[in-house]
Amino acid sequence: MARFHRLRVAAVDRLTDDSVALTLTVPPHLGEEFRYVPGQHLALRRVADGEDIRRTYSICSPAPDGEAPSTLRVGVRLVDGGAFSTYAHKEIGLGDELEVMTPAGRFTLPPAPGRYAAIVGGSGITPVLSIVSTLLAREPRASFCLIRSDRTAASTMFLEEVADLKDRYPDRLQLVTVLSREEQQAGLPSGRLDRERLTALLPALLPVERVDGWFLCGPYGLVGDAERALRGLGVARSRVHQEIFHVDAGTETVVTAPAPAHSTVTARLDGRGGSWPVRDGESLLDTVLRNRPDAPYACKGGVCGTCRAFLVSGEVRMDRNFALETEETEAGYVLACQSHPVTERVELDFDR
Repeated sequence: MARFHRLRVAAVDRLTDDSVALTLTVPPHLGEEFRYVPGQHLALRRVADGEDIRRTYSICSPAPDGEAPSTLRVGVRLVDGGAFSTYAHKEIGLGDELEVMTPAGRFTLPPAPGRYAAIVGGSGITPVLSIVSTLLAREPRASFCLIRSDRTAASTMFLEEVADLKDRYPDRLQLVTVLSREEQQAGLPSGRLDRERLTALLPALLPVERVDGWFLCGPYGLVGDAERALRGLGVARSRVHQEIFHVDAGTETVVTAPAPAHSTVTARLDGRGGSWPVRDGESLLDTVLRNRPDAPYACKGGVCGTCRAFLVSGEVRMDRNFALETEETEAGYVLACQSHPVTERVELDFDR
């Protein structure tokens, strides 16, 4: 069960003009709760003017081998008007305490032999940095091709960390950098990595059909174009993993379905269950939160997947889904923050 704990800020490192890395100390008695798989994220919470503000940030540090972590590091990019990112950039300092949820997320790669690749854009580097650094350190029979897209060199997060990895593993890490708004002295021409460009580029870089796992992370447009390019190149869906960091308004397709006049949701959470009426227009997560404030959530936007629950019975419609993979929805999982009842009774299990 995901829970919040107060962790102390051990370091605040400025990465670029609009991004910082926060290092958090994990006390020994919480080490097991904060054990994580490379690629997972943390939800950070603050209360401002009575509003509960939560945002998810991926862990960028390598996962300890066999030991519980003593520190966690996340990257935070400033968003215009962002309630939490502005706070992180302007107010958080050494020694401050932050409310941090235990690690979550399924955009992960436990170290294993094989050939892997990632296509990332902007802050999408953060979970992949943890994946790559952990994989190459622990598994000598693994290799990785990292294709990253950024606006300019000055806006590139974790530039030195990635360069250090390339120096440390020159034969097992292939690094390809594309800048969309700045010409490079060497390397690929500037411009956006769209579907057409990726379709031509990927076979020239590596044997696409022999890659054991593809990891796509970043803005909705880049991830969508990369997924379509891989599908066109014959890559099996099971080998492609996605995590979206930003979705522009209007990109999703909302699926409508008639709602019953009265509906009840039954939810199991942390071993305890309850049943409550759903108010008109209310998501199932909001219904549960009115009665169980400990229900897990972070973004409420269908992106992070923190509120994933198993649909035991009944039917729901989801407004949007950018977090669950097809295999998960086919297995019966839904995003509670995006789900609305279609039947009079719906049962969810947050523990499964």
